[in-house]
Amino acid sequence: MTVLVNDLKVIVFQLLNKEYAVPVQNVQSIEKVMHITRVPGVPSHVKGVVNLRGVVTPIIDLRTRFGIEAGSFDEHTRIIIVTLDGREVGLIVDSANDVLDIPETSIEPQPNVVGSIEADFISGVAKIERRLLILLQLDKVLENVS
Repeated sequence: MTVLVNDLKVIVFQLLNKEYAVPVQNVQSIEKVMHITRVPGVPSHVKGVVNLRGVVTPIIDLRTRFGIEAGSFDEHTRIIIVTLDGREVGLIVDSANDVLDIPETSIEPQPNVVGSIEADFISGVAKIERRLLILLQLDKVLENVS
């Protein structure tokens, strides 16, 4: 009898010196930073909106969302366009590096990190060789974004 191990295919991106991952099936595209139109009265982590191929898409700065110090955009900065429950949202990240297959067996539940804002947004961690990938819980990340 063979046991099938499900791999989770993810897009890996960086914020500061940590690596995060989101499932490939939620990613529409990875874009270079473009002009973001500010919108008044939105939470501070919502940078504004962009018109992406005719679709007005809200943009979230993940550094601000996670309470990490803001960084300046450079040639590596990317906007990962994700969809969840029919909503399309852009996530500003420092860089988007890889597409990886994570064996389900290497995924562990979220560690108990007390006092970390980002802990609310983590579904688990995966250890791949010497890398530690933080798996995001997109529904939590996208809460309160219209």
